[in-house]
Amino acid sequence: MRAIGVCYDTGFVNLGSSTHEPFDIARVREDMRVIRADLHCDAVRITGGYPERLNLAASEAAAAGLEVWVCPFLNDVTEDEVLAVVADCAEHAERLRASGAEIVLAVGSELAMFVLGYLPGETLAERAAALHTPAGQAALAGIPARVNDLLARAAAIARDRFRGRLTYCSLPFEQVDWALFDILATDAGYRGADLAPGYRDTMRAYVAQGEQLGKPVAITEFGCPSFRGAPDAGPHGFDIIEWDPDTARPLRLDGPYERDELAQADHLTDLLGILDTAGVDAAFYYCFARYDLPHRDDPALDLDLASPGLVKVLQPEGGSLTWAPKVAFGALAEQAESR
Repeated sequence: MRAIGVCYDTGFVNLGSSTHEPFDIARVREDMRVIRADLHCDAVRITGGYPERLNLAASEAAAAGLEVWVCPFLNDVTEDEVLAVVADCAEHAERLRASGAEIVLAVGSELAMFVLGYLPGETLAERAAALHTPAGQAALAGIPARVNDLLARAAAIARDRFRGRLTYCSLPFEQVDWALFDILATDAGYRGADLAPGYRDTMRAYVAQGEQLGKPVAITEFGCPSFRGAPDAGPHGFDIIEWDPDTARPLRLDGPYERDELAQADHLTDLLGILDTAGVDAAFYYCFARYDLPHRDDPALDLDLASPGLVKVLQPEGGSLTWAPKVAFGALAEQAESR
């Protein structure tokens, strides 16, 4: 594998709430230093819904010597809003690239779920629920054409402003036209119990598709939270959280769970080995930290159990946010350094 990386969330926005608050540039700068120097990562995938934060974090990542993947992750937006963010990020990405940084620009992430009008529902929760309804299933048939039309416009805007490599962080049902891009990328790197039997073959199929097109393949998300049983949950680890329906903020866990950081670390190591053997060019663990899911002493309120973060976010009494590494932090560092 050419590059091992980690996802860095600058704030996903849902119902007016952001997953990274407060956003402190000094904290971001230190996190990027840690990702490069202590985790020994080659790359970082920077996600979030605020273009100014994406650009600031990208600058800090470039200064730390990382290969920077700038990946807007928008929610409840129109197509025009997507294109405006792509233009903004492309201009900043080009400035970084021209200064000598290694930059990859993604024109979006999982747009079928997050652009208004593609699936039934005005909110993310409504659209996710609609996937299991007749109306949602009917809408899925039109998704590839709509997504690819938007991606073609986004790629044209990006290439007009950015001279580096271009990609898109996809979902399988979007059926992306990869002729538009330099790198095939998917967020579908999770392996739960239901996906485990065919996981290796699925990863090999992604790589084979890239080989047919003469393009590298990136798995832009994989991982699991740190509660016992989380590896079997696959992409559904967040389901143990009770969310405020009005603000989308996490309230509590939906029951008692035990911490199992070793299982999280073993899962990370296992999946990295599979992705490497499959011939994946770059893989990004999700994620470095979920600043909205802090650790608490009360197990019922310990939101970190649902966090796939490599670090445990702490909220000292009267102090600013800090963190402590989990077992998975050391596992990723060992894998990255030993290559």
